[in-house]
Amino acid sequence: MTTDMHTALKTELNFHEPGRRFFRDFSPGDEFYEHLIEAHNGLNDEQSEALNARLILLLANHIGDLGVLREALHAARQTA
Repeated sequence: MTTDMHTALKTELNFHEPGRRFFRDFSPGDEFYEHLIEAHNGLNDEQSEALNARLILLLANHIGDLGVLREALHAARQTA
């Protein structure tokens, strides 16, 4: 199996919403963060961890490209 480390992992700001304009490039990312925090409100640690796990799996399935997912895992591990 060949591992291609030149995949399409986007590490620059890439948050957007079709048809909507934002004042600053980082504003949609801030909005996502607010929604993420709100999703965790009222959850205990175990429920919060389960939510994160489900979200990771849903987004990984949406991405679908195993090369991109491998690169994302590697990048995330490097910053841990």
